[in-house]
Amino acid sequence: MRLVAAIILTILLLFHGNSTDANSESTLQELDQLADEALQLTKFSRLEEAKAILERFAVQFSEQGIKEGKFTMDELRVLTASHHEALRAVTNINMSLEERIRLVTSFRLAADAISSTHQPMWIEMEASVMKEFQKVKNAALEGNKEAYNQNLNTFLSTYTVIQPSLKIDLAAEKLQKLDSKITYIDRYRSDFSEQEWTAHLESLEQDLQKIFSNPDEDEADPSLWWVISMTGSIIILTLSYVSWRKYRGEKQQKKSKDPNN
Repeated sequence: MRLVAAIILTILLLFHGNSTDANSESTLQELDQLADEALQLTKFSRLEEAKAILERFAVQFSEQGIKEGKFTMDELRVLTASHHEALRAVTNINMSLEERIRLVTSFRLAADAISSTHQPMWIEMEASVMKEFQKVKNAALEGNKEAYNQNLNTFLSTYTVIQPSLKIDLAAEKLQKLDSKITYIDRYRSDFSEQEWTAHLESLEQDLQKIFSNPDEDEADPSLWWVISMTGSIIILTLSYVSWRKYRGEKQQKKSKDPNN
């Protein structure tokens, strides 16, 4: 009876776990769908409807996301800030349609970054981001300060669209390194030197290419992996030795109890 009860309890726990995972996935999909609807409505200037969808998102996000603890603190902070900007975009009467779409797109990508476990949508922005960056680099190589400043502004505007998503998907150290380089070329743009800026821009270009090609790349210290590997090997050997000793002891015990011996 105890065995049967244990089996039933195990099945119930497994079922509950699968049910919880399914509910969590359903909530994320619903939030992702609302974010997409808000973006599509914004593109067609149906701002009141977009506002209503964003408000529904806020209610559901609070009730099913925050209260049930489905998100990390970083995800909560980033998505809340991005949602605030999207809501501002559809309620500010003085904002251009292009700017509205940019802000709501940023929110939509952030919502997708939370719900996606593979190939998030922000990666599809690679062509746009790298195209604008190439214009910045070309202007620097040509020594054209006016074009450089203009193209840099456009690049920064494009980059901010994916920045909330990067905060969700990238390791903090990797994003900090990338943002510090972007901040540098923005802050010291007046000190234009072709040779110096070429080196800075090439370094930044490599980092941008890495985040799009390997967003989930693990940058852990190789020595750390060596320690983990060695520790795992020691644990396996220890368990194997303990199992062998137990098997040998049980065999000897049976042998000593054998009346034929």
